[in-house]
Amino acid sequence: MNSRQRMLAAMNHREPDHVPFDLGGTVATGIHKTAYQNLRRFLKMPEVEIRTEDIIQQLATVDEDLAEILGADCRNVAPRSSAIYNLELCDEGEYTAYTDEWGIDWRMPKSGGFYYDMVAHPLSAVETVEQTASYTWPNPVDPSRFTGLHQRARAAHEEGKIVILGGLCAGVTEMHSWLRSYLNYYTDFHLNPSMAEYLMDKVVELKIAYWEVALAEAGEYVDVVTEADDMAGQDRLLLSPDIYRRFIKPRHAELFAAIKKLAPVKVFFHTCGAIRPLIGDLIETGIDILNPVQKSAKGMDLFELKREFGKDVVFWGGGVDTQRVFSSGTPDQVREDVRQSIEALAPGGGFVFGTVHNTQPNVPPENFMAMWETLQEYGNY
Repeated sequence: MNSRQRMLAAMNHREPDHVPFDLGGTVATGIHKTAYQNLRRFLKMPEVEIRTEDIIQQLATVDEDLAEILGADCRNVAPRSSAIYNLELCDEGEYTAYTDEWGIDWRMPKSGGFYYDMVAHPLSAVETVEQTASYTWPNPVDPSRFTGLHQRARAAHEEGKIVILGGLCAGVTEMHSWLRSYLNYYTDFHLNPSMAEYLMDKVVELKIAYWEVALAEAGEYVDVVTEADDMAGQDRLLLSPDIYRRFIKPRHAELFAAIKKLAPVKVFFHTCGAIRPLIGDLIETGIDILNPVQKSAKGMDLFELKREFGKDVVFWGGGVDTQRVFSSGTPDQVREDVRQSIEALAPGGGFVFGTVHNTQPNVPPENFMAMWETLQEYGNY
């Protein structure tokens, strides 16, 4: 099978010739610029100018030479999202900083910094929906976002790759928290529900407008679109199931239904942590793919997840524990962790191998290659 055939089989719950492999197909399956540079040097590959796929997470764009060597089956042809769109970096002494198109301020330490963090939220001080009238929303259909998108999507499709299209911004409820600050976010659901509903509805509106243009440009070649909302921590949900079902679930369902009316695509949904209590709800909203399958979180046993949800959702990720093994374990420990993931998730298809979230800057290249070599050894059907 070529990459496209392999991925289509897996995404349709059939066993392909080999478990598909994703590196850099999304901004949740990528690799930090530091780890990327170390990996290229370890493999004695030519020095290249490392491009940034996502400025917040400092992810590298995976060059074609490395993608081919590793047999990566996916290609990200994302338009310019809020993570790379129209940014101007500025010097703030010990920090490099920028303000994104939503008015959110970000900064990263010059010394020892690996990521950008939020430091100011544009709607944190408002108390009513009426007070948001002076706020300027981003333009999701700016033509400059989509320059060359059709050509990139067609080229990836013709090369026999699965084509993945990234979204406008973070998730429906995530953007509520980013705009309002986390304290206001949690209290809004109880003390200011009209604000929560207004902001999430506006984000859904902007996202749908974005997808209308993006899928008109490239929809005939696109196989997967990505959306996200991080709603769980290490051992529990970040909000109650009741809050999710009242406020967020209907908006997820509206967004995913709108996307699927525009093009025959699979919805890849990223949500970290102990998300198991909401997986059934997410399937009801229309997701096809769950990522990152954080097996180190409470309740996220891979064998149990496969038994309970494996017929209804594709597990994309879960390949190696980035939290406890990938960065600090030995290569042998990485190999055993990967072998167990394949044993749990591969049977019957419905599994795309990827790390549990992005490869972090402290992952040794020896561990990365131990992961990849184990996939080659145990990933055959």
